[in-house]
Amino acid sequence: MTKKIILLLSLVATIILCRQCLTPKSIAPWQRNQGEVFHTFYHITYQADSDYRPQITQLFREFDGSLSMFNDTSLITRFNRNDTTARANDYFITVFRKGQYVSERTGGAFDMTVAPLVNLWGFGFKNSDRVSQQAVDSILQFVGFQTITLDDSGRIHKQDPRTILDASSIAKGYMSDVVAEFLEGKGVENYMVEIGGEIALHGTNPKGNPWTVGISRPVADSLQVDGDYQGFIQLTSGGVATSGNYRNFYVSGGRRYAHTINPHNGYPIQTDVLSATVIAPDCMTADAFATSFMVLGKDSALSVLHSEPDVEGYLIIPSPTDSTQLEVIYSPGFARFLKSE
Repeated sequence: MTKKIILLLSLVATIILCRQCLTPKSIAPWQRNQGEVFHTFYHITYQADSDYRPQITQLFREFDGSLSMFNDTSLITRFNRNDTTARANDYFITVFRKGQYVSERTGGAFDMTVAPLVNLWGFGFKNSDRVSQQAVDSILQFVGFQTITLDDSGRIHKQDPRTILDASSIAKGYMSDVVAEFLEGKGVENYMVEIGGEIALHGTNPKGNPWTVGISRPVADSLQVDGDYQGFIQLTSGGVATSGNYRNFYVSGGRRYAHTINPHNGYPIQTDVLSATVIAPDCMTADAFATSFMVLGKDSALSVLHSEPDVEGYLIIPSPTDSTQLEVIYSPGFARFLKSE
């Protein structure tokens, strides 16, 4: 009788355990945070039991205090003022090293010291009629990524004290990575972080599919805010960034000049690339290379892509036979991300 009772109890216990194994785990809800930061907008979607908006907001504050040129007390501002007591933190070191790497790989097409030239020409080249060769040459004396170094103690060294750093061409991409790293540290597997159009993502979207990102089609009207999409990509990890000069350009002598300044000669670029979309393992890398491709142009950009196996690019260019039409060219590895119609 005792043996029967023991067997019965064992059977009941086994049934309970099996039922527990078959009971589906609770599915974490999707959180959506959005707002304005760094003079742009952000949208963050992630699957988690908790809403991490307060922690993400704190990350924004820390980042602003490190790399914002609009913050009078930020670390980068102090370096630009030649504050000898300033020491680089992890945010600054990461951006500086990545910036120097991309500068070297692109022959200086990416350059975080180009801000004085941008200021000379003015937003949208509003000062273009008043810019002289003499003014450009005077600024070129202290522009160049080779003229500034960071030592092991976190101190910046400049060949010319007038040299300043501007991380705006890489900061949004890096901030997307920072938020992504935070979410992964919390065990979040599915997320998309988008700050000012620069994206870091992982896993799947709320429908369980790979994340889909649209590539905007360049528009000829510089006042048009939103155009159609040239194409779509799908991916489950990495960073995506797009840089385009099809807005904020001016026309002189029948030629279109972009809003990007060439760090080598100090003048707005005349380019055959209207838009560059880059996919990389992280958004900071994608952001920096997308910016540099606008300066390099199609042929040189493709050459760089060939030498960077972890970076893929998609370039929209004007048709050489009909300037009203667009053509697309991309690195071989980019094809696997393109969404079929």
